[in-house]
Amino acid sequence: MKIALGADHGGFTLKGHLLKMLSSQGYQTKDYGTTSSEPCDYPLFAYKVAKAVSDGKANAGILICKSGNGMSMAANKLPGVRAAICFDKDVAALSRQHNDANILVLGSEHLFDDPELIVKSWLKAVFEGGRHARRVNQIKKIEKKVMK
Repeated sequence: MKIALGADHGGFTLKGHLLKMLSSQGYQTKDYGTTSSEPCDYPLFAYKVAKAVSDGKANAGILICKSGNGMSMAANKLPGVRAAICFDKDVAALSRQHNDANILVLGSEHLFDDPELIVKSWLKAVFEGGRHARRVNQIKKIEKKVMK
């Protein structure tokens, strides 16, 4: 699985930690920045990761900023992206099982579980389909209407 990662200055340190963890578990990763803890603009990195997922260059993405909100808002502007802010392992799993999320967004200063545990739970979870597929398809229809 190819995973695109991006963070602003608020998520820089956590991104580095997660890159090492994912690589050690055999995931292919691509770091879309930032490259330091100097203040920067989160939409630039959210766009790069979301574009990689939207274009099929990555199977999944992980974005990190202080709250998760800005990254999620920016990433969800791209077609086919379903970015979910997750603060614990259970919500992370549900975002995949029920919503087929393809980008995990973490708020580095507002996590209720260990970030590694959240990421592992998210990656392990599988979309359940069924009634959830109907709802995800409704999201896709909305997206198509807006993208016209």
